[in-house]
Amino acid sequence: MSKNILAFIVAILTATSCFAQLPHVAGGTIKRYDKFASKYITPRTVDVWLPENYDTTQQYAVLYMHDGQMLFDSTKTWNGLEWKVDETLTALQTKGQIRNTIVVATWNIPKYRFAEYFPEKALDNLPEKLRENLVNNELMDKPQADNYLLFLTQELKPFIDSTFSTYSDRENTFIAGSSMGGLISLYAICEYPEVFGGAACLSTHWPGSLRIQNATIPKAIVTYLEKKLPSPENHKIYFDYGTATLDAFYKPYQNMVNKLMKEKGYTRKNWVTKEFTGEGHSEAAWARRLHQPLLFLLSKQ
Repeated sequence: MSKNILAFIVAILTATSCFAQLPHVAGGTIKRYDKFASKYITPRTVDVWLPENYDTTQQYAVLYMHDGQMLFDSTKTWNGLEWKVDETLTALQTKGQIRNTIVVATWNIPKYRFAEYFPEKALDNLPEKLRENLVNNELMDKPQADNYLLFLTQELKPFIDSTFSTYSDRENTFIAGSSMGGLISLYAICEYPEVFGGAACLSTHWPGSLRIQNATIPKAIVTYLEKKLPSPENHKIYFDYGTATLDAFYKPYQNMVNKLMKEKGYTRKNWVTKEFTGEGHSEAAWARRLHQPLLFLLSKQ
């Protein structure tokens, strides 16, 4: 066996071993649920972060986050980066700047990530050939976003609310993610406005594809949003983007969405879009500004 092949095998085994271990957190604790069963999607790991001094006599808001394996511990991620969710939430809660909150971190399965995170109903607004190209090449022949949201709302949320001391109402239920995770967070609040009171969409991947580089897919998503954006009366939505690496492509599409948000009656009270000059598309960038969407969504009422 060559040294290169052996090194590759060792790297894979090491990564697998790291993922099997609980993340080390700077504050709070992690409860892990391996192979969380679902009739809608492939079972996957779910990590639940509980803050310091979690107390069952109190109730907590719930923040659902995608790409859960990337949130807490850089020593156990594929790229050595993390969102620093535990550090940021611990600091904000210690200072009393946000309400008491737990985080439900749902892991992605890389093979199905695009299929589960692409706003499924927006496909109806695409030309037939482009839709087939997207579905066949990036969505694994079967879009899964609607099933992924059924998993979150019909299976995972009832389990969380029955297992932990939570507020189960819309006003205390939030969802957040970045890139394709930003798209599915927005799709979630549009499809289930009675469940989610707020969404944070960081570095939203409006192109919706890594192969197709034009405005057709973003326009299809905006057309979907024209019909499905939830009421600004009882929902809050956060967007942001950087100006470097992949984020450099997002501003024109984000401006399309900003225009629509204004038309739908959103104001700075319930919607914000922020540009971060020089920031790129990475967990390190999202960690540096995570406090901003958390303060926007989770501020004490």
